[in-house]
This record gives sequence, structure tokens and C-alpha cells, in this order.
Amino acid sequence: MEFFKNTNIDFLGKKWYFLSFSLVFSVAGILSMLFWHHIPLGIDFRGGTLVYVKFAQPPNPDNIRKAMDHAGLHNARIQRYGPPSNNEMLVALDIQETTEQALDKGKNQIIQALETNAPAGKQDLNNSSVQSIKDDLLSRDPLHLGTDADTRYGQIAQEVVDYRDKVRGGVLNSLDDLRGTVQPAVLTALGQDFFVSHFGVRNVEIVGPQVGAQLRKQALLATLYSLAGMLVYLWFRFELIYGVAAVVACFHDTLITVGAFSLTNKEITLTVIAAILTLVGYSMNDTIVVFDRIRENLKILRREKLPDIVNRSINQTLSRTILTSGLTFLTVLSLFLFGGEVLHGFSFALVIGILIGTYSSIAVAAPMLVAYQEWRGGQRGRPMPIAADASRREKVKVKA
Repeated sequence: MEFFKNTNIDFLGKKWYFLSFSLVFSVAGILSMLFWHHIPLGIDFRGGTLVYVKFAQPPNPDNIRKAMDHAGLHNARIQRYGPPSNNEMLVALDIQETTEQALDKGKNQIIQALETNAPAGKQDLNNSSVQSIKDDLLSRDPLHLGTDADTRYGQIAQEVVDYRDKVRGGVLNSLDDLRGTVQPAVLTALGQDFFVSHFGVRNVEIVGPQVGAQLRKQALLATLYSLAGMLVYLWFRFELIYGVAAVVACFHDTLITVGAFSLTNKEITLTVIAAILTLVGYSMNDTIVVFDRIRENLKILRREKLPDIVNRSINQTLSRTILTSGLTFLTVLSLFLFGGEVLHGFSFALVIGILIGTYSSIAVAAPMLVAYQEWRGGQRGRPMPIAADASRREKVKVKA
């Protein structure tokens, strides 16, 4: 199947437009990483505590930030999490201890900051555990259970928490929501010692500073090793200039993708690093297809100039490039639009990476081959064609 047949687009003639495009986005990303948003590292690399909070009504980030500042949490990062209809917020704190007490500390700090009008002497049912509800019911014993009280009230407490978390999404609007779930006597007892706030802490996650630093180092090394491996492979598969051009194109893709995260202030997590490594491989594969066609045409069209051969090779592979890249792009675009918050960073990196990776195979890697040939010819006083492949070089040596 071919979308385009016998195209004759002068891609190399538009190389200065391509260079301008790459410079604009690369420089914008670098400036953002240096002076504006920097590199927005996620909790995986930065270390700290993530607290997921669900609200009964649509939350106001500005009010939440004011509450955090009033409670002394001045460096808290606040952002929406999940679909807007879920009324969820993600609060990142600088607490980096990895103990069980640190989990409770982060949760309690958020609760204290947001509970501005809590009734004195009452617990928040939206942020109470099964054990605290059970202990309160045991102390009041509203059903007069006697010896069977411990087991029965434990079951009732678990039913309350399950209804709150699984049926109501983690937040009760009022104690009346429990009618039909627990007996009236139990509901009355809960009303004496509990109140219902407008939010509930759903989850707390912690990454220590040492783990974060180690993950940063490993992510950087993984990216560099992948680029180095590609360079060595293309050096032996074609020749060194092919490898250099392909690696420069991949570095160009990575730089623009990371710059896009910085410009949009999206956090870079482990899943984003996985996406970047994926797009490095994808971009390299697309570049190799173009290079392989250039190598084949170098054998057949020996009398033509290299720019004409490169242009013809790109046009010959254009239909394949559009078909494969287009289908892949539609897939990752679906992930970005419908995959949810968990896949948002991963799919965003792939959406940017596939577009830039396809572009760089045509607009960055191929022109580098021609630029190298022109420079090499200028050094020697005459044009120097790039060798078609290793076997051709061996034949030249034997004849010599």
C-alpha cells in the first residue's frame, strides 16, 4: 500500500527551513530548562512525599495553596490529578524520610492544613481508619453486643470504610450517606464522635532522596548507553558518518521532547524515561530505513550527485514513513486522550517523540550526510562520495 507514488519533493532544498524549526524549538526548550521551569523531575527522581486528595466539590488550587502556606508547607507543589470530574488533587511535599512515620506525617500535615473548621473533639470520618472507627464503636457499644463486640464492630467499621472508599470514591458528603449501610444506632454513635469534612486523603507515596538520586543517574546512563549502542551498530552496519548523523538526530529528538516537558511544566517520571528510550529506538529505526535506501541507490546511481540520491531516497521511502508513523501516532494519540492520568506523561512523550522522530529522519539525519560530503570534498578539493557499504570498501582495498 502506498500513499504517494513518484514524488519528487526537494527536501534538501528546504534544509534551512528545517534548521530554523529545529533551532527555535531546541533553544526554547533549553531556555526553559535553564531559566524558567527547569527540568520538572517527578517524585521518582526528586524524592519526597506525594499525597493524593479527593474533594467532595471541585477544588480551587489557589485556596489549597493558601491553606498549605498557612500551615507552613511553603514548597508544596499542587496540581490536578485525573479527570476534572473526579475532583482530585496531587500535593507533593518535601518530606523525604522513608519510614512508616513519614507516611503518617505527610497525611496528617495535609489534613491539618485543609481542616480549617473542624469541630473540637471530633474525628474526621473521611480520613479515619478502620481501627479508629472500630475503637470508637467499642467504647460506646451502641448495639450492646457484649462479648461479640470486637468482631462485630470490626466488621461494621470495615463496611463504613468500604462504602466510603469503593462506593463514594473516598469522600462522604454527610453522615446521612451511611443510612442503609449501618444501623441507626451505629449512625447515631458515629455522629457523636465524628464529623464529615469536604475531602479525603486517598493515598500517600514516598521516595527517599538516595533512591531518587540513583534513579536520576540510571535514567541518564540508560539514555546515553542507548545512543552509544546505536552509534556503534550503525558504524559497523554502514560507516561512522551514518552513525553520527543518526545519533545527532536522536539527541535532537530527545532534547526537543524533554524541552516540551519543561515548557509545559509536566513532570518527568520513570514512565517518561521509558517513553524517551522507546522513541530513541523508533526514531533510529526510521532513520535506518532512509539510510538503507540511500546505500542501495549509491550502488545504482553512481553518476548522480549525492544530494540528488538522498532526495530520491527520501521520496522513495516517504509513503512507508507516513504509513507506519501515522498509524503509530494515532495509537499513542489515543493513549494520550483516553489513557488516563497514569499514562499521560508516557503518551505525551510518545506523541511529541514520534512527530519529531519522523521529522528528524528526513530533516536532520539526511542533510548531515550531504553536509559531511560537501565538507569532505572541500577539504580534498573535489567531491567525495560516501561509501555504499563495508563490502564495497573491502573490494576497493583488494584491488589496490
